[in-house]
Amino acid sequence: MGITDAKSLTKMEKKPIKRNENLVPVSREHHATLLFCWKLRNGVKMEIEPERITKYMNWFWKHHLEHHFDTEEKLLFIDHNDEMVKKGLEEHQRILAKINEINLRTEEKSYPLYHELADLVDQHTRYEERELFPYLEEKFSDQKLDEIGKTLHSEEHTALENYDDEFWVKEK
Repeated sequence: MGITDAKSLTKMEKKPIKRNENLVPVSREHHATLLFCWKLRNGVKMEIEPERITKYMNWFWKHHLEHHFDTEEKLLFIDHNDEMVKKGLEEHQRILAKINEINLRTEEKSYPLYHELADLVDQHTRYEERELFPYLEEKFSDQKLDEIGKTLHSEEHTALENYDDEFWVKEK
């Protein structure tokens, strides 16, 4: 394979995932979850006080992740016998368990836990985007996808953040 062929292959591999229009609202929220992971990691890297990071983590859970998970579980993760769906549900539980663990731990032990949470959320988001959602798009009928889409498009889905303590931004 020549250099040109290798470049073409690389471009093909990085092609954006084409999402069924009915699932776009939940898929769009995944960008915010990946940004959440970056913010946690950046906060640790900058040695921000753990209570500030934990406060943001709890805010993000309450204002974004909790509703996002609930929506996915009610509309998409409906076949609890399906192994791929089970994996998605189990990951939701592990993420919530890690958030609860962080809230119970002392501040000295928090930095590694923030990394663990960021890794869990990051891996879960990528699993949904790359494997689970494409699988569900194939599994669900067009009618089922349309029903899901009507529900998702009638709800408010926002990835906008209006959190007041931007600890992840490097001060000048």
